[in-house]
Formats: sequence, structure tokens, C-alpha cells
Amino acid sequence: MKLNQSLSLFALLFVLTSQLGFAQESVSMSLEESIQFALENNVDAKNAQLEVLASRGIVGERRSEGLPQISSVLEFTANIQPPLIILPAEAGGFFGGNGNGNGNGNGGAPPPSDVPSDITVLEFAVPYQSSLNTTVEQMIFNGSYFIGLKAARTLKDLTEFDKEKAELDVIEQIKKAYFTVLVNEERRGLIEGNQRRLEQLLKETEAMREAGFAEKLDVSRIRVQLNNVKTEIDRVNSSIMVSKELLKMNMGLPLEVDIFLSQRLNEFAGDELAFTDLISRDADPRVEVYQMEKNLELATLDLKNNQVQYIPTLNAFGTYQRVTGADELRNVYVHDRWFSTSFVGFRLNIPIFDGLRKSYAIQQNRVQIKQLENAMFATKQNIRFEEIQAKEDLRNSLRALEVQNENRQLAEEVFEMTRIKYQEGVGSNFEVVEADADLKEAETNYYSALYDALIAKVDLEKALGILK
Repeated sequence: MKLNQSLSLFALLFVLTSQLGFAQESVSMSLEESIQFALENNVDAKNAQLEVLASRGIVGERRSEGLPQISSVLEFTANIQPPLIILPAEAGGFFGGNGNGNGNGNGGAPPPSDVPSDITVLEFAVPYQSSLNTTVEQMIFNGSYFIGLKAARTLKDLTEFDKEKAELDVIEQIKKAYFTVLVNEERRGLIEGNQRRLEQLLKETEAMREAGFAEKLDVSRIRVQLNNVKTEIDRVNSSIMVSKELLKMNMGLPLEVDIFLSQRLNEFAGDELAFTDLISRDADPRVEVYQMEKNLELATLDLKNNQVQYIPTLNAFGTYQRVTGADELRNVYVHDRWFSTSFVGFRLNIPIFDGLRKSYAIQQNRVQIKQLENAMFATKQNIRFEEIQAKEDLRNSLRALEVQNENRQLAEEVFEMTRIKYQEGVGSNFEVVEADADLKEAETNYYSALYDALIAKVDLEKALGILK
């Protein structure tokens, strides 16, 4: 709880400082803090969280289709030329016409001279009309609805697993990037230590040359070695810069902010038992399997959805309508001109023939299900292979680490003995330079082996499904 609170406080402080133009130009983070920051700020992790929110909306949208659907429409119509009805001439008197086709309307009826004598033309609407319709429709039975609702919930579960997978990928990226920065910093420390040894050796050799106990060749040999070391320091500084930028990018930390790592590489190699215990541990269920299971479940629901479309659907509906009309616009919405109509009913939709569309869709669903089953089998096999390979890689890395640690200790002893012999005049300058190069190489090999062991441990944790 305290860790979460401190991380939340840190995130808040970071946001505030970033909004003030990055008043805080650098941050110091442990591995755990880097992971927590990345889970909240990495683009892939944030998008996975948004997908979960979107899937919840899909579930609600699908559920709402089974609730009553209510809509109202207010409509106003100005009949510039009202619709007409044509009747026989003798019907004009019955409808109030004059029999010569003039009708009794105004404005829109044809003039008498344009109407043949054998018909009567009447206006079928007043110039101004308005209506208010309210419609209610309720699903009673629709097989696709229930399957669709279950599919939406399954999709939500799938996005949860996708989010978990995205977070695991982020954790893996952060751990490997963090260790890369640490090993580069350790390399820089080794090279700087090598530089100090060579500078001290150069000073001692120059003093011995002035005293007549060393040659100019001895001094030049050390200077060449020292120049090579300085060039190597420049290269490792570039490697540190690039690896830090990669770490910040994976974390979602702005590149303008400098980051310092509060932990050292040796802190992660202190518990050798934690490494060896992983090799004998059984694997936990992997999130990739859950993802495949949900994809298979979605494909099965799609098949069922196509199958239930052969079943009729039943809906209930009802409409209530208020209508009004007038010859003059000012009278349209007078309350005593409104009249009501209403009706209710059922709608049974019976599918008869669709050109075999559903049949072909069902065939495709069955093929897709078979493909997903094959993919699930392959995924399980790959996971098992990853576990075997990761365990073997960790075994080899631990053996190599043990050997390189022993080599480093031996190289330190050889260098000290060679340096003492040279100072006492019983050894050569060449032997000291060579011993120093061997020590630098042994130290570099040790930290490289330690880095390989840490990466192998991360890979095995991922293969066992316990990466966190």
C-alpha cells in the first residue's frame, strides 16, 4: 500500500513538473518503480486499458438492444400545392364539389378551364399540417440477441487478457532495458578502473625510465593501451545514452527527462537460489492460452449466431399519434385541432430462403473453429518449448557466470602479482600490460555473463507464466 501511494505521489509530481516545462530535469528510479511507471504510461499498456473500457461499452450497447426502443417524431408540413384526389364528375356533389372539377379547395387546385368535364379534382389536405408520433418497440424473442450479448461479454474477457498480455510485454521490455543500462554502466566503471590502473602504471613506468630501469618502448606500449581505453569509454558512453533512451521510450517517460537508475547490477545477482529454484519450478497457466480460448469461444458463438438466424424473431410494437391541420398557419397548433390515433401489434419475421447465405457462413465458421483449435495446439506446444529452452538457457548462463566469476578472481590475482614483480624489477612491462588487458576482459566477460543470466531469468519467468 505504501509503495502504491508513493508511486501515485511520484506520478502526480511528475505530471505537475512536466506541465511546468520540466522543472525537474531528472528522476531516479528503481526497477520496480520503472515497471509501475511504465504500466501507467506506456502507450501499449494505456491502449490495452482503453480497449477494456471500450469492451464494457460494447456489452452495454448489446444489452440495450433488448430494452424497449422508444422514439418520437414531431413533423410539420406546409403544402405549397396540396395533394389531390381525382374522382368521377358525379361524385363532386357528394364531396362538396361543384361537379365541374373546381373542387372546394383554395390555392392548389387546378383552374376550372384545365379540368375535363368528366372528373372532379379535390384537394386531399389542408395547407398546413403537423403530427407528433411516439413509437415503442420491444423485442420478445431473437436468438441472435442472447448470443450477441454473450459474445460481447466474451469479448470483454478477451480484452482483459489482452491487457494482461500487454502489461507482461511491458514488464519484459522494462526489465531487459533496465538491465541493459546497468550492464553498460558497469562496463563504463570497469573501463574507467582500467584507465586509472594504466595511468598509474604509466606514471610508475615513466619514473622508472627516468631512473634508467625502463625503456621508452615500455612507456609507448602503455600509452597505446591508454589511448585505446579512452576511445572505448566514448563508445560505452554512447551505449549508455542509447540504452537509457530506449528505457525511457518503453516506460513512456518523456525523452527530455534524464533518468538515473537507483540500483546496481550486482543487486539482482545476490540470491543464486532464486535462479536455481526457477529451473525446477512447474509452469503456471499462460495468458496466451486464455486468449486462444476466448478467441475460440467467440468463433463458436459466431457459428451459433448464424445457426439461430433460421429461427423466427418476434417483436411487439405500438404507435400513438397526434395530428392537426389548418388553412392558416396561426391556427395549426390550437389545442382543439389535435386528434389522436393509436395502434399496437406484433411482428413475426420468418426466414424462408436467403440464397444459402447462412449455410455458407456456417461453413466458414466451422473452418475458422478448426483453424483456432490447430492454433491453440501449436500455442501450447510453443509454450512448452519456450519453457524447456528457457530452463536450459538459464542453466548454461549460470554455469558461464560461475566460470567467469572464477576467471575474474584469477585475473585480479595475476595482475597484482605481475604488477608487484614489475615494481620489484623481476617482471617485464609487457607482462603488466598484458595482465591488465586480461583483467579487463575477465571483468567484462563476468558482467556480460551476469547480464545473460538476468535476461535468461526474465525469459524463464515469462515462459513459466510468473513474470511480474
